[in-house]
Amino acid sequence: MREEEEEEKAVLEQIFGSSSEESDGSDGYSDGEREGEWEWESISEVKGLWLCPNFLSPRHQSRILASIQSQNWFPSPSINQAMRFGLQHLPSWAPPLAHSIRRSIRLQAHNPPPFPPHILHREPLFDQMIANVYQPGEGICAHVDLLRFDDGIAILSLESDCVMHFTNASLSVPVLLTPGSLILMSGEARYHWKHEINRSPEFQIWQGRQLTQSKRTSITLRKLSPSTP
Repeated sequence: MREEEEEEKAVLEQIFGSSSEESDGSDGYSDGEREGEWEWESISEVKGLWLCPNFLSPRHQSRILASIQSQNWFPSPSINQAMRFGLQHLPSWAPPLAHSIRRSIRLQAHNPPPFPPHILHREPLFDQMIANVYQPGEGICAHVDLLRFDDGIAILSLESDCVMHFTNASLSVPVLLTPGSLILMSGEARYHWKHEINRSPEFQIWQGRQLTQSKRTSITLRKLSPSTP
């Protein structure tokens, strides 16, 4: 187990940096500090839905956003989506991000855990990524992710606050996504609940407070179903 943890740490440092890089006292943190902030919350109304509000620090969010900008995925406002299939085509920071998700779950004592064992231990954890950019007022309609993708989906939210609603035939459950937050969906949350974001007309309300909207970037990590050609 110790050797496996050392390998994971080395991979994480490729994008998230080492503790020595973060020792200047600014908005960074050491590995230990990051682990201390990984607090997973179960959204009790939606079985299989988990939220980690502080998954990435502002510095680490900026690194991912800078990488996206340097690769010019979104050269104009009319292009707002980028998809990558297969480990060899994922951006360099995606596998370390997946490793950090796995590690954050292993460090928790929840029963059941945020991902069930058959998802947590699969290799690779994810092999497909979709990045979306939403301008103020833009959201996404209610949907369930395509069945071509396996169980277990992770969504990283960057830049702007937003409220995502999870709905079934009789209930709507709002979840606040702050910059750097991560949600995991598996089981019922993945297959039996739709999720959507409605930011029109350019603002949302959370617990009586109006959220200021700006550009939002989301990163979704999934794994292709074994039956997908």
